[in-house]
Amino acid sequence: MPFNIQTALQIGQFAAAAYNFNPAANSYPLPFSYQLVNVIYGNDLATDIGGPKGVVPFGFVARAPAPALDFVVAIRGTEGIWEWMQDARFLRVKCPFAAGAGETEDGFTDVYESLSVDSATGPTLIAALKLIQAANPAASLTINGHSLGAALATLLALDVAENAAFVEPLVITFASPMVGDAQFARTYNAEVPNSWRIANSVDLVPKLPPSFWGFDHVDQLASVNSFGKAKLLPSCTHALTTYLYLLDQQGGGTTFKLDSNCAGTF
Repeated sequence: MPFNIQTALQIGQFAAAAYNFNPAANSYPLPFSYQLVNVIYGNDLATDIGGPKGVVPFGFVARAPAPALDFVVAIRGTEGIWEWMQDARFLRVKCPFAAGAGETEDGFTDVYESLSVDSATGPTLIAALKLIQAANPAASLTINGHSLGAALATLLALDVAENAAFVEPLVITFASPMVGDAQFARTYNAEVPNSWRIANSVDLVPKLPPSFWGFDHVDQLASVNSFGKAKLLPSCTHALTTYLYLLDQQGGGTTFKLDSNCAGTF
């Protein structure tokens, strides 16, 4: 399907909401009147904060208002762009859920395999999605994330394609690093065709891990460029607010704003 800026902006609001867990309500401020289905927990290996073994909220599964059968998975990144890099090992391991799908980055894979719903010891995220699909065979699924969350969303999308029954989920990621090797990318591209990877040309994170270490990007790229529009600081070039601002500008809109700390071009 062709890239649709307005769809990307709508999905981006779920990615933004995934950063705003409310511990008092055990919930998120969901856009468009969506209803919370599950809170996603994972072991934040990069920051080692939170409860047992660094388990923290990573995002959510949400459902559109009835009678629609539209579900969304949104996964946040780490709070700072260098945190996941600090402990990301940039080694590769065999993709654990898809035979013949090559190798995936070790640190991202560890975090992905730790994802559970509703508690640190709850069902895995993929198991929860299987249950949702079994109860709602006609349901659609959108998967999205930013930064580390984009890498996790990419892993989840292939896991869904291999092991759940959703028909061609829509995948939109923001500022994703490379997730696996060339064989992983080929497998992903074949099995997850309805996928867009949005990357800022001057953002460092989509250039990592280095391709000369055997990593490759999945398709399909939708490029934005903050040069001359926002400060060339890593925290600005990588920020989700910058990505949404740039997409909105491309679409001729004025709704999304830069973070005030990123305004300017120096």
